[in-house]
Amino acid sequence: MTNAIVAEGLVKRFAETTALDGVDLTVKSGTVFGLLGPNGAGKTTAVRILATLLRPDAGRATVGGYDVERQAHQVRQLIGMTGQYASVDETLAGAENLLLIGRLLGIPRREAKQRGRELLDRFHLADAADRAVKGYSGGMRRRLDLAASLVGQPRLLYLDEPTTGLDPRSRLELWDLIRHLVADGVTVLLTTQYLDEADALADNIAVIDQGRVIETGTPDELKAKIGAQSLAVRPADSAALDTVRNIVGDLTGVEPDVRGLLVTAPVTDHDVLPTAVRRLDDAGITITELSLRSSSLDEVFLSLTGHPAEQTDNGQVTDREVSA
Repeated sequence: MTNAIVAEGLVKRFAETTALDGVDLTVKSGTVFGLLGPNGAGKTTAVRILATLLRPDAGRATVGGYDVERQAHQVRQLIGMTGQYASVDETLAGAENLLLIGRLLGIPRREAKQRGRELLDRFHLADAADRAVKGYSGGMRRRLDLAASLVGQPRLLYLDEPTTGLDPRSRLELWDLIRHLVADGVTVLLTTQYLDEADALADNIAVIDQGRVIETGTPDELKAKIGAQSLAVRPADSAALDTVRNIVGDLTGVEPDVRGLLVTAPVTDHDVLPTAVRRLDDAGITITELSLRSSSLDEVFLSLTGHPAEQTDNGQVTDREVSA
């Protein structure tokens, strides 16, 4: 399998802030590569360099075998890109948006119109083809955005947090569309801060935090590196939550993840369960759930970075700032 993207030692600074601090990436052709990290981690900066929209301060990268600095024109002919925010014109109809993009790409009018209609049908937007985009739902806009990035029939597709702001049903629909694209041979570079999204779609993942890649591997490999299981404890009374969190943290040696009343943390010692029972009983805590279960990417990220994926690191350049 050939490499669609190779990045070596990418560095990018904005004033006193280092957005990328020596990033290495290798993306195999025909796969989904997930770039996973919180807002401000450097994901969008990396994508914009690989899309030839930013020049790195150090390091090099190739896309489809072409250097992103010296052969930017060739790179742009290979890629499509969908950002975090809809890039279509709200005053135009869906079909008009795709026709406009096709013409800007130099595609003859008749061919561009046919290509647009095919994409609208593929993305279940044919019934709304002649309606102004301002009347589209959020999910429809994201699908149109993705269709727009495919007008030029790119070999590589950059999806920068494509499901931001979507409802669960729209997210699942977009995931299915991404899977179909990969089945057709498209290589996808997906940035996301949603761990379930990376787990569901990515063949390989790079965890990026504070401008550095801190771990790489398949979802299963990343889970295995921190232990195959997690301790999960749910107290009956919310007043006991802090005590449960302290006990779980003490037993596992990491800061637990807390979602509602559920406290979880990765474990490597499978004998932790009876110890947890004793500690909780000694503290007089009534629980409604106590179990060892398979680790999720949430626990992986927490173990690797020391903070949840949703947290934004102070001092880091945010996606909105990079895009501005």
